[in-house]
Amino acid sequence: MMDIKVDGFTCKSSSEVDETDFFFSGLAAPASTANTMGTAATPADVRQIPGLNTLSISMSRHDFAPGGVNPPHVHPRATEILFVVDGELLVGFLTTSNKLFTKIISKGEIFVFPRGLLHFHFNNGSSAAAAIAAFDSQLPGTQPAAAALFEAAPAVPENVLAAAFRMESELVEKIKAGLAPNN
Repeated sequence: MMDIKVDGFTCKSSSEVDETDFFFSGLAAPASTANTMGTAATPADVRQIPGLNTLSISMSRHDFAPGGVNPPHVHPRATEILFVVDGELLVGFLTTSNKLFTKIISKGEIFVFPRGLLHFHFNNGSSAAAAIAAFDSQLPGTQPAAAALFEAAPAVPENVLAAAFRMESELVEKIKAGLAPNN
């Protein structure tokens, strides 16, 4: 029998589908924020929940240590709505005309990030924070801006980055070194 794929994911025969294809408990507990960014994201998308295939929805949990940041990034395939479960976050996005929309949101509040726009989440509080994000895509994709530019493989040429950011090549190398996984 030939595998049928929809949106890049194999569809199961209806006789093979069961309740586990529609269940995921991974958002119940906080993830470790003991990393350089002080944040952790736990996805709940079609990779964890096969029953989401073709439904155009997914979620993720975001945990933040004090000072933790989900750095500027885009979701190329989804609009995001973020609900703060605990704590307080400074959030914002940039329009295509470089206008910044930013707000401090607290427990019980939401903020919307339009599809494909550069945005961030930052815990500027003194206690941990947590949020749940919902997306209008089964697999929203995430492209962090700094990683895309300074950690690409093969690398974006240094002279291109230096010219784009109007900086010396040595500073490009310093930024790349600062983004390395062991830092």
